[in-house]
Amino acid sequence: MASEHVRNRWGIAVAAVLMQICLGAVYGWSVFKIPLMRGEHWAETAVQLTFTLAIVFLGVGTVIGGLWQDRVGPRVVATVAGVLYGIGYLISGYAASLHSLNLLYLGYGILGGIGMGMGYITPVATLVKWFPDRRGLMTGVAVCGYGAGALVMSPIAARLIVSKGIPFTFDALGIVYLIVVVATAQSYANPPQGWRPAGWEPRSTVAKAASTYDFTVGEAMATWQFWLLWIMLFLNVSAGIMVISQASPMAQSREFVGMTALAAAGMVGLISIFNALGRVFWAWVSDSIGRAKVYFLLYVIQAAVFFTVPYLHNATTFSAAFALIGLCYGGGFGTMPSFTADFFGAKYMGGIYGWVLLAWGAGAIPTPIMAAHLHQSTGTFSTSLRIIAVVMVCSLVLPLLATRPKREPGSVPAASLAGSR
Repeated sequence: MASEHVRNRWGIAVAAVLMQICLGAVYGWSVFKIPLMRGEHWAETAVQLTFTLAIVFLGVGTVIGGLWQDRVGPRVVATVAGVLYGIGYLISGYAASLHSLNLLYLGYGILGGIGMGMGYITPVATLVKWFPDRRGLMTGVAVCGYGAGALVMSPIAARLIVSKGIPFTFDALGIVYLIVVVATAQSYANPPQGWRPAGWEPRSTVAKAASTYDFTVGEAMATWQFWLLWIMLFLNVSAGIMVISQASPMAQSREFVGMTALAAAGMVGLISIFNALGRVFWAWVSDSIGRAKVYFLLYVIQAAVFFTVPYLHNATTFSAAFALIGLCYGGGFGTMPSFTADFFGAKYMGGIYGWVLLAWGAGAIPTPIMAAHLHQSTGTFSTSLRIIAVVMVCSLVLPLLATRPKREPGSVPAASLAGSR
């Protein structure tokens, strides 16, 4: 029986990566941005709102999917997610053919976003239960595919847009995503209650510091530590998503290096590679040094990079800076699931982490809109970059405060300073 469970958990991990590659295509939005602006004569901020809505409703979807998964299991939730996500793309194709911005908001932004969120939370919450022995690494792997989604989609979408048009591109991607997400969803299942890999016991410092009590959603949200994690993810998302949402226009801008549209699509792919690598790398590092220390490093690196980017006019150094931003952005997502499980236990991970991921949706609101507005009004991206650099410096205090709430089975709820830094 134990060996069967071990084999199944690796199959679930593979299915998780494939599903997340499809869902992570949202990071390739900037490939659609300029063609939509030029073809439809829509304002930059209006087109950018589509991406913002998708991430906002992704946050809504993680809450819905996480709470629902805790009640009915992951398979049903992931299947519904695939249907909503695929239909969202198909509606987007119809919206493009009708030249309807509002319909695009509904399809790509609202339905697609909710489907993404429901699909994203499912494998993360499931693999936390299957891999207590590799909690950081495997949750990083679970979301690695999401970071790589734009790497797969961007060059395909860029060529399809040129050869077949925007409506066809949305329709083709929607059909593929619907089929793949629904198919991979059928592999998902929770392990038996209390299951552990044969012979495994928590021995590392990080594993021993993890909570042995499974907080309910309400108990977790009543602690200040929950909101600390929420704010930490919010800030990391806000920093990285500003660049991700503007990657292609920034790369094409003469303010920096003035790349061609095709080369700029490659820049989107570069960010995707490091976004994906960061999710695995930093999650793996967090298993050794702790989750809070990883977040501190992410903020330090990003502060330095955002201060530097306005002065980069060489394609190589500019690309390296974008790669580092992608690495840190992905690292925040790769580390936060295990951070949350360490603090609050794995049993109700779906509902708890679903609420934490609402910070993702909230983090997508201010910075992409700010960058688009400042660029539209001033013609420069540099002011936005400097603002984010200052925010990252101010954020350094937060990981220093991250200590897990202490509550053991049968104890009275209490928040203490016994930590897992």
